[in-house]
Amino acid sequence: MVRCNWFSGLMFLALVLFGALPIYAGMGYATGDESAYAQAGGTITSIQVQGNRRVEPATVRAYLTFSVGDPYDPAEVDESLKTLFSTGLFKDVRIRRSGGTVIVVVQENPIVNRVAFEGNDDVDDETLQAEVSLKPRSVYTRSRVQQDVQRILDVYRRQGMYAAAVDPKIINVENNRIDVVYEIREGATTKVRSINFIGNNSFSDSQLRYVISTTQTNWLSFLKNTNIYDPDRLNLDKELLRQFYLKEGYVDARIVSATADMDPNGKGFYITFVIDEGPRYRVGQVDIESHLPSVNVESLRRDIQSKPGRWYDAEKVENSVEALTVDVSEQGYAFSQVRPRLYRDPATQTVGITYMIEQGPRIYIERIDIVGNYRTLDNVIRREFRLSEGDAYNRLLVEAARQRLRKLGFFKSVDVDTRQGSSPDRVVIVVTVEEQATGELSFGVGYSTSEGIIGDISISERNLMGRGQYVRLGVSGSQERLQFDLSFTEPRFLGRDLAAGFDAFHKDVDYSNVASFSQRNTGGVLRLGFPVAQDTRLGLRYSYEHEEVYDVQPDASPVIASSEGEANVSSIGYTLAYDTRNLPQSPTQGIFLSFSQDLAGVGGDVNYIRTVADARGYYPITKKLTFAGRLQGGVIEGWGDDQCGTNLSNSDPGCLRLTDLFFKGGETIRGFERAGFGPRDIGSPDNDALGGKIYYAATAEVRFPMPLIPENLGMQGAVFVDAGSLYDASSLAKNLAEDLADGDDLRASAGFSVIWASPLGPLRADIAHAFLHTDYDELEVFRFGASTNF
Repeated sequence: MVRCNWFSGLMFLALVLFGALPIYAGMGYATGDESAYAQAGGTITSIQVQGNRRVEPATVRAYLTFSVGDPYDPAEVDESLKTLFSTGLFKDVRIRRSGGTVIVVVQENPIVNRVAFEGNDDVDDETLQAEVSLKPRSVYTRSRVQQDVQRILDVYRRQGMYAAAVDPKIINVENNRIDVVYEIREGATTKVRSINFIGNNSFSDSQLRYVISTTQTNWLSFLKNTNIYDPDRLNLDKELLRQFYLKEGYVDARIVSATADMDPNGKGFYITFVIDEGPRYRVGQVDIESHLPSVNVESLRRDIQSKPGRWYDAEKVENSVEALTVDVSEQGYAFSQVRPRLYRDPATQTVGITYMIEQGPRIYIERIDIVGNYRTLDNVIRREFRLSEGDAYNRLLVEAARQRLRKLGFFKSVDVDTRQGSSPDRVVIVVTVEEQATGELSFGVGYSTSEGIIGDISISERNLMGRGQYVRLGVSGSQERLQFDLSFTEPRFLGRDLAAGFDAFHKDVDYSNVASFSQRNTGGVLRLGFPVAQDTRLGLRYSYEHEEVYDVQPDASPVIASSEGEANVSSIGYTLAYDTRNLPQSPTQGIFLSFSQDLAGVGGDVNYIRTVADARGYYPITKKLTFAGRLQGGVIEGWGDDQCGTNLSNSDPGCLRLTDLFFKGGETIRGFERAGFGPRDIGSPDNDALGGKIYYAATAEVRFPMPLIPENLGMQGAVFVDAGSLYDASSLAKNLAEDLADGDDLRASAGFSVIWASPLGPLRADIAHAFLHTDYDELEVFRFGASTNF
């Protein structure tokens, strides 16, 4: 018989306190009266679940890593605890053992009864509900609430509200249910206050701002959200800048960094792009090297768009690779791959290009999955792929499709990944897109010396109903003009690279200040455009309009009086355009050529042939100076037996109506008023302008940054010389005007301009002196209004 005394009792208590006896009371499990089984061992005879209300006992047992009949193992108990906690179903779990019975005591997480938001004025409940993971009737966990708080903050940051704060509140209701309320303090919107560039020696800050999608905040920024700082958009801008420099011949260009720094007051971001341009390269030797037998290399050379001696253009290299890949596959090599290999020569600043044609792996496209296009239709995305299900997989063609999708402007981001198909030689292409806003409401108010106060408002959508179509409705007017326009374009008519559309318009113009009449035109245009060569497009059109000359002044020229009335004009025409400008909004290099002809007389009351040509060129004199030149001209001739309709009973061949002719002024040669030069009835009280059949004009201009003005304001200065003429009035004028002034005298002017890329669009102020003019021309020294880029 063992006898216990007070000393042995104290010893036993000390051993317990200092952990000598293994009593498991932590980590969610504890011993009962089974100290003999504390370490391990013994067989589990039964498992009991306690505390569960919604979750079935069998469900709890299914998450355990042990079962009845297994030996009891504390390591397995610990693993089971982790597994049960990871389900998110339980707030607390304890496992204890009583003899051969393992007891699992659970405390279930509450069920979410309602999710609400308070204080969200700028972001609606529907948007936030779509972001959070907690939903009514879902299981509440603290980690999910923390994740939802971060998601809500991300929503506000995409809106430019970096000062937003979210405080989750839990309200207990009956039956172990809770209401989750997110209390939101939105704070002020934090927008982009300035965008600056470092290291851009070849292009100004204002020019590069045209390249990127983010814009600086101005007083019209409420019309679109591109002035809100968005990290995803900033990454897109880095890629846009990189592609721009590669297109301009800067093979080694790098976008070193793109940072967004918030000002100390937290009111705006200052975005800075650091650029390493590197030297500019021209194209050196270009060749094709084929590793495939029977490939006709000579027939492939027509696909190469990169020409020796020209500036390197990465886009032309990509287009060449795509064309070569298609042509090689048509020669019987469906799995061919074309890779461009570049050979840089820093000494001569040239880059040689060899297009390597090789055999690729035999992999077929099982299907193309598209994810994230909640608005844009699948076929709008699929048509940018030159591949379809069942075709041979070609990585370069897939990458070309991704680039085309990015250029659409419908998506904030485009990712194309591949995953294994149903067999080793099958692949699934997964296209993941993130859509962005494509609609825009814009308006502007300004002043023009020719029309007085001008204003316009328009609404446009570049992805109508997710079909990739473009529509625009605009209204514009001034003290002398009122105009309505509706335009619609389907960029891929019949699934091909055909841009088809129509324009409808109504225009009412008061010409009383220059020709003593008013004119009203209502009509429409059907058009079709398509590429015919690299950088070259052909546009076809048919137009019909109803024209009315009215409100003729009592003392107007007899030519104008005889033109009063109505006529229908039906014509067909075309425009052939070639464009290599680097920046269409503010070009510094490249040329633009266009040639247009219209034939009126396909029905209607008017017969004429009108031809107009335009040529513009840009050359960088230095990194800061750009030369811009322009040549333009036009001629119109009547045809048929009665070119003047019923307005002139004794009409003769060559007669044209007054409104068919060209009227030219300060928009063509600065220093002249609207319709300020050309044929004129100087016998009429107001020296009415009568228009001419032939005109030509030339412009030479040098542009430079405005001195003493920060470059980031986007202001430029220019000095220019304009010259040209307008002459040869119609037979109508020659028959009726008693004192007709119509000579082919050369007009010329010179002056200074200020050009501003303003929030309203390009604005321009010109001060010009006409040093060659006739006595009957009407002059002006100052002209201000919306500029025309040329």
